[in-house]
Amino acid sequence: MSEKDSTEELDEILPEAEATNEQEELDNEEEEVSIEDELRGDLTKEKEKFLRLFAEFENYKKRTSKERMDLFKTAGQEVIAALLPVVDDFDRALNELSKSDDKETFKGVELIANKLRETLKSKGLEEMKVKQGDAFDAEVHDAITQIPAPKKKLKGKIIDVVEKGFKLGDKIIRHPKVVVGN
Repeated sequence: MSEKDSTEELDEILPEAEATNEQEELDNEEEEVSIEDELRGDLTKEKEKFLRLFAEFENYKKRTSKERMDLFKTAGQEVIAALLPVVDDFDRALNELSKSDDKETFKGVELIANKLRETLKSKGLEEMKVKQGDAFDAEVHDAITQIPAPKKKLKGKIIDVVEKGFKLGDKIIRHPKVVVGN
């Protein structure tokens, strides 16, 4: 083969090789761009995952904090509920002592009863105010019996309160026991 033929052949191959090189460069650029886009997509996914995880953790912290506060509010609930019969006994004792002539004993028992009530009140105990004529609510009151209403306006209403009810914070720890008119 002569030099002329080689040059002609080279001239024919050279544009094809240059075109191939240009195509390879374009493919490489596309690969680099697609790798860059892929990395950006991965970064976006990871950011979203991180934000979701962070939000879940914040919700967990709030929930456990609220549960802890509720626990502290009602931590002494069992002890306070166990002392409610003592409060009832003090009320009965004061009622009976008020009928006697021994005013000093009455004052002493009254002081002790008031001290117990104030201590329980400082711990969040609150007496539920229920009186004759109030509307009966099955969610709040325990009806122990029904009797014929002495007046028409007392029908379906509370006639008598047999046992006081108490709340600790917003939670009812003992429902008032009532007599309802029918």
